Amino acid sequence: MPANGFTVGKDVSINIIVPSGALVLPITTKSFDKKPRYNKQVGVYLDGNARGFNAPIGWDLTFMLDRSSSVVDDFFAQQEAGYFAGLDTLSASVSETITEANGSVSQYRYTGVILALDDAGNYVGDAKVNQALSAFASRRLKVA
Repeated sequence: MPANGFTVGKDVSINIIVPSGALVLPITTKSFDKKPRYNKQVGVYLDGNARGFNAPIGWDLTFMLDRSSSVVDDFFAQQEAGYFAGLDTLSASVSETITEANGSVSQYRYTGVILALDDAGNYVGDAKVNQALSAFASRRLKVA
């Protein structure tokens, strides 16, 4: 639900689809960050003017969560075992659904997604165990 016309973090839901089915992140997922990547091209021409363009080359995605189950650890253990067994590492997709301030819904799909476990967690006394996932997506497509 939006707050005073602003999109807030609760307005988004994320679904990760891997070749074996859905990778359901725990309810303790704290954040989802997305950043576009560009191959920035600039040239200075004989007329003295600089011209350029940005060629889209994918998206960097980041997920932060508090560990509440072995789901993430199990998935990446399976990925690692498959890699060392010589199996092909297949890409995933991520669907992002946003409830807009006006009540409409925007949906985007990230394709060609390669997931990485950047931080499996630090175990300290009574503190929560944080985990971090990152991903590279080849494309982002508007679905709805």
